[in-house]
Amino acid sequence: MPEPLLRIHNLTKRFGSLAASDGLSLDVVAGEVHAVIGPNGAGKTTLISQLFGELAPDAGTILFAGKDIGALTTAERVRAGLARSFQITELLPEYTALDNVTLAVQARLGHSFHFWRNARGEPALRDEALHALSRVGLDGRAAVVVSEMSHGEQKQLELAIALATRPQLLLLDEPMAGLGTTECASTIALLRGLKGAITILLVEHDMDAVFALADRISVLANGRRVATGTAEAIRNDEAVRLAYFGEGDA
Repeated sequence: MPEPLLRIHNLTKRFGSLAASDGLSLDVVAGEVHAVIGPNGAGKTTLISQLFGELAPDAGTILFAGKDIGALTTAERVRAGLARSFQITELLPEYTALDNVTLAVQARLGHSFHFWRNARGEPALRDEALHALSRVGLDGRAAVVVSEMSHGEQKQLELAIALATRPQLLLLDEPMAGLGTTECASTIALLRGLKGAITILLVEHDMDAVFALADRISVLANGRRVATGTAEAIRNDEAVRLAYFGEGDA
């Protein structure tokens, strides 16, 4: 197996007596879609938050592209090549889709947010933002105010914002949450189109989406990794069925 783009070793995070990450170790290989699944409370979102620098681990190391990023701020991790989405979209609802993505481009370049209104007239920034919108199928919705967009479109927009930062690793926290059947199918097709170009760590409850997209799947339970393998291996793993699907041989 190639050298991992992301290597997590012995990651530990406690909230009182609860171990949200309990000596968690995990490798993500460049170019793969690596899904992380598990029951509620397994520590999936806590893992994403630690990787993105929003939550400091109590112990353990996070190596990204061979470098320890544990001391980096969220902004520094973005500039290093990390991006994320959220279970609940975090957008500027009073501004247009293009404004939202242009801000992400500007942030990647390290420009001051005080001048971001001027970025609307900056051709290079606008062109890059429009390209990101096009990648997620929203190029025709660039001038629409976010508050007037559907939930599915807002999910797409959040992905465009993440792509505008030119990530090497995209952290997706439940991208299918709240989507209808048609929107889920569109999102799966969109993410499948990114496979190979961007490494993706996918936290998702929709197992149809997981099995359609993931090259490998890691299962968490009680902050620990129970198993990692292909979709077929995970389906047939007794420990996984007990820990996640709640079933096992009688």
